Amino acid sequence: MKRIGIVGGGQLARMLALAGRPLGLEFSAIDPAPDACAGAVARLIVAEYGDASALARLAVECDVVTYEFENLSAKALDGLSAAVPVRPGTRSLLTSQDRLVEKSLFGSIGLPTAPHRPVDNPADLEKALRTLGCPAILKTRRLGYDGKGQALIRAPEDARMAWASVAGDRSTSDLILEGFVRFRSEVSQISCRGADGSLVHYPLTENAHAGGILRRSIPLSPTVAAPWAGQARAAMERLMLELGHVGNLCIEFFVTADGLVANEMAPRVHNSGHWSLDGGGVSQFENHVRAVAGLPLGNPEPSRPVLMVNLIGSMPDPMKVLSLPFVRLHDYAKEPRGGRKVGHLNILPPPGVDPRACLAAVAPLVSEETSAAILSPMLGEG
Repeated sequence: MKRIGIVGGGQLARMLALAGRPLGLEFSAIDPAPDACAGAVARLIVAEYGDASALARLAVECDVVTYEFENLSAKALDGLSAAVPVRPGTRSLLTSQDRLVEKSLFGSIGLPTAPHRPVDNPADLEKALRTLGCPAILKTRRLGYDGKGQALIRAPEDARMAWASVAGDRSTSDLILEGFVRFRSEVSQISCRGADGSLVHYPLTENAHAGGILRRSIPLSPTVAAPWAGQARAAMERLMLELGHVGNLCIEFFVTADGLVANEMAPRVHNSGHWSLDGGGVSQFENHVRAVAGLPLGNPEPSRPVLMVNLIGSMPDPMKVLSLPFVRLHDYAKEPRGGRKVGHLNILPPPGVDPRACLAAVAPLVSEETSAAILSPMLGEG
């Protein structure tokens, strides 16, 4: 029996373990929180993610190690990889940790990106604004997620406030200024590459955000996705090969009048793929587990329509949610907290039923901000 180690013990680790258990796999997870939600389904090692003794223990008791998020020490994982395979490898991790490195790699393999400039100080910012113009977005190069670590600059006079918002009182900082991309929608391509080099693609998925947090994801039908699916999959194949990546990889794109523009990547299972747990194909979690364990990959194609709605901050009343026959509830068993992802709903519209009617039934059960986002227009409408 193989045991897979996971650096991180949150909901992604929890869902990875739940997906791998039916395959006869066991799991261990490192997390500093003694109540980390993966602890219910994995052997929990309570320690900081980069703790040397905890990582050594993981190497001893596991056959392979993966990770559930990017904010980790690549150096620590590099050391771990000398004792046990780490999948995906640290090059994927390092690339995803630095927006400038990420965009440089995208450009080197022919992926369009937003125009951008490195910014190390306020003088750099002024110069970059003269080049890129306004509006533009100032971001940290590292550690930003769910809309954090960034500021919109609408006019040059906003530069000072944006610097203070992102860099605080520091006179130098590793930042990046990105030109504003006028986009129609945001989509993500999730794919999985096996240890043998085999590759499977999930459908291109449309995403709706509010407050910098994902609220709704909808895998697009082949007809709706047709203008962009080929570009997204070709980009993914080039990136996977360049990185030597094993496991799940997600690229987030902007849909523009000229095609797709790559925004960022995530070398792991991704929130926009949670619908795959109930779509009828092999879920992103099971395929990631299969890949890192060296098992054959499964068919990712959904066999029925499905939509995902994130639950942010607190869980709705399960009595009300589960009274809707087309809803599947996923509770992460996490303490409620503002802005925290605590669960999600997968919505399976019955044959002949408009997905919008299902979303309208769910909307009163979630927060006002989420409700507005999930009812926003979808690609292919009109």
